[in-house]
Amino acid sequence: MNKITIPACAAAVFMLGATPAFSADAKDNWTKNCASCHGPDGAGHTKAGRMAQVKNMTDPKYQATFTDEQAAKQIKEGLKDPTGKEKMKAFGDLFSDADIKALVDYIRTLQAK
Repeated sequence: MNKITIPACAAAVFMLGATPAFSADAKDNWTKNCASCHGPDGAGHTKAGRMAQVKNMTDPKYQATFTDEQAAKQIKEGLKDPTGKEKMKAFGDLFSDADIKALVDYIRTLQAK
């Protein structure tokens, strides 16, 4: 019995340790997919950000206007203006739910204290 348990435990530990390698880091996802509009710091001071009129993610007052669930939904589904024009593309096909949750958590760290 012990001979079977030890390899099974070792395999489980290996799989748990390997899991994070399959998921991109939230900061990397931000840098690769969000910073071109929202800026590396989240303030939105980029040419694309000004054109799209992105909100300042470093502003605690702005961050207080949305829940984590609302942010996740917007990341997943994208954002359109009242005329139906795309303001932010949807990332639901690119990011898993876990990636989106991690990205929302990262966004919360951008606000100035």
